[in-house]
Amino acid sequence: MKTKEAIVVACPNCKKNITWSAKEAFRPFCSERCKLIDLGEWAAEEKVIPGQAIH
Repeated sequence: MKTKEAIVVACPNCKKNITWSAKEAFRPFCSERCKLIDLGEWAAEEKVIPGQAIH
């Protein structure tokens, strides 16, 4: 039987390594704090997806 290797990803905010699994409630973030920091940056338009604005 093959064993699946754990997938490890870096938190987009603090770069802490976390295992990508259902047990990680805030994935790809390591914590709710990092998730909320990222959300705040999008809300403040500090992060944007490149392209032309649609009006």
